[in-house]
Amino acid sequence: MFQGNSITVQRIEDGFIELCFDRRDSSINKLDEHTLKELAEAVELIAAAATVSGVLVTSAKQTFVVGADINEFAAAFRLSEADLASRNLRLNHGVIGLEDLPVPSVVAINGIALGGGMELTLAAALRVMANGARIGLPEVTLGLIPGLGGTLRTPRVAGAEVALRLITGGKSLTASEAESLHLVDAVCATEELRATALDLLRQACNGGIDWRQRQARKRHLPADEAARQQAVFRAHRKEVSARSLKHQPAALVTIDLMTQAATQSREVALVLEAESFALVAKTQAADALIQTFHNDQALKKLFRQHSRDGRPVQRAAVLGAGIMGSGIAFTSALHGIPTRLKDLAPAQLDLGMAEADKQLSRQISSGRIDARRAQSVRDSLTPQQDEAGFDTLDIVVEAIVERLEIKRQVLAALETRLSDDTIIASNTSSLLIDDIAESLARPGNLVGMHFFNPVPAMALVEIIRGSRTHEQTVSTAVAYALALGKTPIVVKDCPGFLVNRILTPYVIAFLQLLAEGADFAQVDRVMEDFGWPMGPAHLQDVIGMDTGAHVWQVISAGYPQRMALPEHDAVRLLVEHQRYGQKSGSGFYRYEADATGKTRKSATAETYALLSTIQPGGQRSFADSEIIERMMLPMIVEAAHALEEGVVASAAELDMALLLGLGFPAYLGGPLKYADWLGLDNLLHRCERYMPLGQHYAPTGSMRALAASRQTFHGA
Repeated sequence: MFQGNSITVQRIEDGFIELCFDRRDSSINKLDEHTLKELAEAVELIAAAATVSGVLVTSAKQTFVVGADINEFAAAFRLSEADLASRNLRLNHGVIGLEDLPVPSVVAINGIALGGGMELTLAAALRVMANGARIGLPEVTLGLIPGLGGTLRTPRVAGAEVALRLITGGKSLTASEAESLHLVDAVCATEELRATALDLLRQACNGGIDWRQRQARKRHLPADEAARQQAVFRAHRKEVSARSLKHQPAALVTIDLMTQAATQSREVALVLEAESFALVAKTQAADALIQTFHNDQALKKLFRQHSRDGRPVQRAAVLGAGIMGSGIAFTSALHGIPTRLKDLAPAQLDLGMAEADKQLSRQISSGRIDARRAQSVRDSLTPQQDEAGFDTLDIVVEAIVERLEIKRQVLAALETRLSDDTIIASNTSSLLIDDIAESLARPGNLVGMHFFNPVPAMALVEIIRGSRTHEQTVSTAVAYALALGKTPIVVKDCPGFLVNRILTPYVIAFLQLLAEGADFAQVDRVMEDFGWPMGPAHLQDVIGMDTGAHVWQVISAGYPQRMALPEHDAVRLLVEHQRYGQKSGSGFYRYEADATGKTRKSATAETYALLSTIQPGGQRSFADSEIIERMMLPMIVEAAHALEEGVVASAAELDMALLLGLGFPAYLGGPLKYADWLGLDNLLHRCERYMPLGQHYAPTGSMRALAASRQTFHGA
């Protein structure tokens, strides 16, 4: 009856018609503009056909429909808001046509039906789901809202509470969860999916299911139910606002939209949805989050290549049972890799294993694993003071004291106890891999693996390639990090590597502001309002003032032309007064336990008095906008330097590293995406305004070249 590029329509038994999604030359189905046009043509043909008793909607792929074609977003989102809304309404025609068929329809959901894929299923009268399938509306995670009727059909099918959970939360559902929430009508084994869907279709044809009432409800809710849903949406708005990330308006736009649309007809509700979709699609958050999605896809492609080139890690060890070492060892064991934890001090080994036990208890209490699995993880983690079994290892992660001579001595001795192809990965945060390698007979086996603290929670691992590191060594380290559930970013060996290097000029900018009389609490408030999880003063307190002072000194020494620490250095001053931050009870802030035992921070007169000794011009006020510019511009400049120097291979990798390793505000997309949003011309003018403050504000050659050619770091 119909044969398109993505859809086929044919007659099957009992007067039924099957509409099958089967995109040519692709392993998946997705809803691009052409597919939605085909859908409109197909349902129009079905509606006009004679002797049709029902429609079965299926997929010939292992998944149903993964969602919209995100590659079309860039061009679409360049449209005006009004034109984008009109486009969205036009793309809804096929979905509306499916809903308005004069016969019952059943969708057989196999695999994944996300975003537009799930919205499509909601237009059918009935839904059957394979027990291994998942459905969801994750648009909010891209800074968007559903655009194919999801905001109107979800509450009208399953209720306001379900719509709130699904749309503002963005998480997908299993088949059993979807059935319990009345989003699907039946769940069955994959091999029984077609038969179950056809049986449901027969019931609808025979009057056993009132499919017409179901479809009518989606066109207009009864007044009492519409009023109840509005009340639910209004009651939950404050809660949604509280859990929405700063500068990401999609969830709040959605709840306001659903509140307004509840009492409206389908036609009016779809217009409201299209207008709201266009509104959020033009925001900075959507632009950045979609770029982050593309970056993530690019990384996955790189990871697949590394996995092919590297060797699988089946046995691992960690040297040093401190906070970092025990965290790495626990994470390794948790992910199914038998791991040895070595430390010369029995007491330190006991502390390391106690930390592993604490982490396992958290896993159990959160429901991630059961007691049996926890015991298996514990049994695969072997504490030891010697090097027994080290000759069978695939990788050893070194996490000992951060002193070059000690690392050289320990690793040179270790190398003699390992097989010729065992990889040594240093968790150094400040020493060069090439410097550590000088004591090794097999420097090609040495690589950096810089984990971030706390290891079980932080996703990023910097994989540092020394000048003599073998490519297979790098790929194996990447594969190991992936096996631990981490996101590895390969970086060049240089002072500060990538994340801490880009963070250093941000810290220098903060210290300069304080020396000029800025209020550290105001700077924290401004930067937290801007989207950072914590301001720079609080961050220093959490890192530890002495630790921070050492790191900034080491990294700034590597780039003296643009990272000179200011003469009036607040961090150094606080170290001199033994104010080390949270761990000592005071740093920039004072830390005290409240009545519930929770640690609270407060700014004290004592801190301001101490800082006044390094503020020769006294205290003065700064506009919030100036604080933001002075803090953020040096990060962008240093990110551009790092990309130019090949510290990372792409803007995608750099931005992902900063998002994962620093908590860079997600709605900005990373320093280079933020630069793209600001515009390189605009950025140059801003940087030049602050250049008298130092070379960390001086635009790089690549920034000037991109501005001159009207290009961006991430391309069109």
